[in-house]
Amino acid sequence: MTRTQSARLAGFAYLSYIAVAFPGMLLFGRASAGVGGAERLASIATHAPDVRLAALLSLLGCFAALMVAVGLYGVTRDEDHELATLAMACRTGEGIIAGVMVVAMLGLLWLATARGSTAPDAASANVLAMLLIKVRGWSESTSATFFAVGSTIFCWLLVRGRMIPVPLAWLGLVSSALLAVLIPLELVGITNGNVIGWMFLPMGGFEVVAGVWLLLRGVAPLVKSP
Repeated sequence: MTRTQSARLAGFAYLSYIAVAFPGMLLFGRASAGVGGAERLASIATHAPDVRLAALLSLLGCFAALMVAVGLYGVTRDEDHELATLAMACRTGEGIIAGVMVVAMLGLLWLATARGSTAPDAASANVLAMLLIKVRGWSESTSATFFAVGSTIFCWLLVRGRMIPVPLAWLGLVSSALLAVLIPLELVGITNGNVIGWMFLPMGGFEVVAGVWLLLRGVAPLVKSP
């Protein structure tokens, strides 16, 4: 693909990612509301169609992450091949790890709807449900870490190559770098998840604007840094 085609792929993928991944997360959060394994399984059983749709949207989000990785690699590889490769690997890892979240969601759906001889007893189901909920959360944080690191590198290359408006590229760089620091700190219990949630707002704004820009305008000709 040409750099222009790669830019349009990245722009389409940015917008697609937002269009499918975030609604999927919100839909599953609503469908699995409750306290404790039993209450959440009961909610999932009541909202089984919503959970299936959320799993599908999340799976599409995994593929959108892979398209972002390929598209931005095509745009930035001539600026710095090694860094672009590392960023692509991070964004690819993001998409693959996010697939574990889909498996956990489907596992919870099975626990909530299983009947007859194949269904586990209530105590076992509750324990498995809490484990799968934890696995989904850990996978989400790990995937988000790969996202933040990959996005930081890609945005640095966009800044360095002046490929999109510089203020926009800097917004993506600063937002991504902060997330790359804060998310691992949340995993070890140092930072609060609410802070990270707020940090995703400027990141989301960057991806929407950058997605539209890349889709419609492409990227500026490559300018090698001195």
